[in-house]
Amino acid sequence: MGKFSKKKDSGTPAISTASLPDIVFMLLFFFMVATVMRENGEKKVVVRLPSADQVKKIEKKGLVSFIYVGTPIPKYQAKYGKEPRIQLNDAFADVSEVGPFVLKEKAAKREEEKPLMITSIKADEDVGMGIITDIKEELRKVNALKVNYSTKKGSVLDNQ
Repeated sequence: MGKFSKKKDSGTPAISTASLPDIVFMLLFFFMVATVMRENGEKKVVVRLPSADQVKKIEKKGLVSFIYVGTPIPKYQAKYGKEPRIQLNDAFADVSEVGPFVLKEKAAKREEEKPLMITSIKADEDVGMGIITDIKEELRKVNALKVNYSTKKGSVLDNQ
């Protein structure tokens, strides 16, 4: 007569990790699609936009290079003073650096997007036109002729 032994319960079976790579890639894909990259860094200048009654929104913001002009925020006034300064990306710049900045931004775009690029000047309403004219001259030198002036919607008479 043969001996029959009962199988002893060896505990719970191991968890299958075969689908783990699928789950990881699905989460990775989700975060790649859902994440929005930060467009602009820290603002180092104070910009109070002037009002305008004729305002049009830019549709493709990825094709816009921003130039900020205004007085430095209090944190930077000890080093840079209270005179209006130009900010390109995350750094203060001189007028002579505007042209190379725009060329660098243009080089980072695809070939078919380059003619559609817009340079947007976000200037404080109290900044004099001298620095804006200097920026426009530098933009002309590098053939960046699509210039936008950022404003807020409202009547011009509301500010007076």
